[in-house]
Amino acid sequence: MSPIELNQRQDKILQIVKEKGPITGEKIAEQLNLTRATLRPDLAILTMAGFLDARPRVGYFYSGKKTMASVTESMMNLKVKDFQSMPVVVSENMTAYDAICQMFLEDVGTLFVVDDRSRLQGVLSRKDLLRTSIGTQAITKIPVHIIMTRMPNIVYCHKNDSLIHAAKKLIERQVDSLPVVEEKEDGLEIVGRITKTNITKAFISLAETNDL
Repeated sequence: MSPIELNQRQDKILQIVKEKGPITGEKIAEQLNLTRATLRPDLAILTMAGFLDARPRVGYFYSGKKTMASVTESMMNLKVKDFQSMPVVVSENMTAYDAICQMFLEDVGTLFVVDDRSRLQGVLSRKDLLRTSIGTQAITKIPVHIIMTRMPNIVYCHKNDSLIHAAKKLIERQVDSLPVVEEKEDGLEIVGRITKTNITKAFISLAETNDL
């Protein structure tokens, strides 16, 4: 088998933890001149792969590499919160034409529609916009709340859900992304999105880290 290959940032993280561990994620980020949020996926991969262990209020320390059975178990425990990306949200009163422009500008396949309290009201996919644009409606006038998918037909996930669970939802519902939400008294607040690309990158990174 070929040697395990870490990416450059993961290798630097391991070196820092070996030399200065236990060390907090914030301190590691300071050493690399990066934000804690930027390092979160790398720390999650290294922890789940068994190179690092983490203890609350103590920090990360080097622990070597786990067995394949442990790596498999760790893969099942990868969380949405460690790999989610920023959601692209639009107002429910935005026109279909403006939504198309926004989708191209942001280079995404799904827009999340919110009300004036920033609560999730609907999901707008490329299919929704394509269907509208080839119809007879004037896309410069029709608001997105007329063509979007509404509850209870919206599938979503929470930040503490496993990536496997989120991936199953994506496949079962045949959608490109899920809103990551927090439940509030007055509705669902969007705190992120998880996409097929997010999940693919996470599993590829984990596989490469463990030479799978």
